[in-house]
Amino acid sequence: MPTLNWIGKDKVINHHLDVPFRVLDLQYTFAAGHQEQPMAESENKIIRGDNLEALKALLPRYEGKIKCIYIDPPYNTGNEGWVYNDNVNDPKFRKWLGQVVGKEGEDLSRHDKWLCMMYPRLKLLQRLLAPDGAIFISIDDNEQANLKLICDEIFGATCFVSNISWQRTYSTRNDSKGIVNEVEHMLVYSKQPNWNPHKLPRTEAMDAKYKNPDNDTTLWRIDNAFAPGAATHQGMVYAIQHPFTGQMLYPSNGACWRYQQNDMLDIMRGWCEYKLRDLHDERERAHVCGVPENEIRPNVMGIVLTELLEISAEKARKVYERGQWPRFFFTKGGMGGIARKTYLDNVGGKLATNLWLHNAVGHTDEAKKEMLALFDGKALFDTPKPTRLIEFVLKVASDPDSIILDSFAGSGTTAHAVLNLNKQDGGNRRFILVEMEDYAETTTAERVRRVMQGYGEGNSAVSGTGGDFSFYDLGEQLLIGDMLNPHIPTQRIREYVYFMETKTPMRADSETEPYLLGVHRQAAYYFVFEPHRVTVLDDEMLSTIQIHAEEYVIYADRCALGQEEMARLRITFKKIPRDITRL
Repeated sequence: MPTLNWIGKDKVINHHLDVPFRVLDLQYTFAAGHQEQPMAESENKIIRGDNLEALKALLPRYEGKIKCIYIDPPYNTGNEGWVYNDNVNDPKFRKWLGQVVGKEGEDLSRHDKWLCMMYPRLKLLQRLLAPDGAIFISIDDNEQANLKLICDEIFGATCFVSNISWQRTYSTRNDSKGIVNEVEHMLVYSKQPNWNPHKLPRTEAMDAKYKNPDNDTTLWRIDNAFAPGAATHQGMVYAIQHPFTGQMLYPSNGACWRYQQNDMLDIMRGWCEYKLRDLHDERERAHVCGVPENEIRPNVMGIVLTELLEISAEKARKVYERGQWPRFFFTKGGMGGIARKTYLDNVGGKLATNLWLHNAVGHTDEAKKEMLALFDGKALFDTPKPTRLIEFVLKVASDPDSIILDSFAGSGTTAHAVLNLNKQDGGNRRFILVEMEDYAETTTAERVRRVMQGYGEGNSAVSGTGGDFSFYDLGEQLLIGDMLNPHIPTQRIREYVYFMETKTPMRADSETEPYLLGVHRQAAYYFVFEPHRVTVLDDEMLSTIQIHAEEYVIYADRCALGQEEMARLRITFKKIPRDITRL
């Protein structure tokens, strides 16, 4: 598989492993309709801080749990006049680049810098994605080709789903030069190959194609009686005798009947009496299959009338006039060719395509008007995405109880879309937003507050969706060198240790065993830790254990038990902090 190389790549391909694990510091919880809210955590989260470190902080609780990720990273256009610096030349980023890439970073092109920024973030996003999840990445022509190559490398080329074209504008200026960019890209990758999106709700125009001219039990439309693959499905290439004309009907060249012969025989008996008979029609069947006559499958019989044509035609005419024709029927009042019914009840919703038109998902002008309405006429972002675009993503890629992640949250459109969709269908989708800039509170969180409470006045007022969210800052590192950070709450350390052992989030603490982290696959995990004293794994500590398990993993500062005793009791000792695994 082709791979992309750039200056600094060797420094960043594994940099996500070196990113320090920081805890999330809860600042407040907001709930629509409540003036004051205690410091309880919501399942919806907005995190202020570097998204690389924030993604690492999410791993203990959310690795493999995110159903849908949408990100709108900087497009790297070279425009430094936007609120979100789009030239990856931000002082914070330049500092990070110098620390990670070193002096080489001083000579990087803006494309090299952009790739250095994106690669480790995509690596962490891939880990957070659920096995049945998908990521949608908005991008334009500046970095689309580069993004495709690094996503092939990180997610796997077999997990590429689509390159969606979003029609971002609905009109162009008459004085535009060259070829006008009317669309932007949205690259879609799944965690595992063969991901299938949800079908979309059907439209009235789609349903209008379905009729019921024969008074069947449900609506249907005319469909092709044949399927491709004659040469490889020669047993499904044979004659069917027309009950009105007596003509022998074969599939069109290169095609075969859609159903197995026994099924087709049963269907045709809905018109009149039929039987199987060898017609010795190898020449005709070879012509349909496109193979020499000596290579055609022998002994494939035709479906022919059992009775005289006049009797068969009379019976078939009564069926035609009565209605509720069989699944395969004859057009033009019974005298035409053979066709198949496709029932509306069986087709399901509308399939998503890779062309998303502005009238279905919104456009940039619509997005700007949304921002003006939300922020009292102030244009805080030049290039927000329309809420309908993200709602469309969620309809395609999320379930009513999914977790949605946006680590380039910007103005908070993704949370707005989640809240709208939950209000529409009664779902319980949860959002996690990450934004590193100062406007994470003043714009991102503020937009979510207004959406939950309602905004606008008079005829343009929009009712609130309700809901709540917790706002976090990135806290301190859990491990500093080889030592535990003394400022980190013990509970956060316990959650981290349990996740690193089991790859599952820790459940509620035991009321009777304060050191118990949990039981996973018949193993009980204990973290014997006190910030201000040395803890010892000894007989006294063992006497407090109440859980019966096949084996025990016990963390402590020291161990006073002998190897034989630990082997007899099936205990694995791990020293704090030496044996705490780095994420």
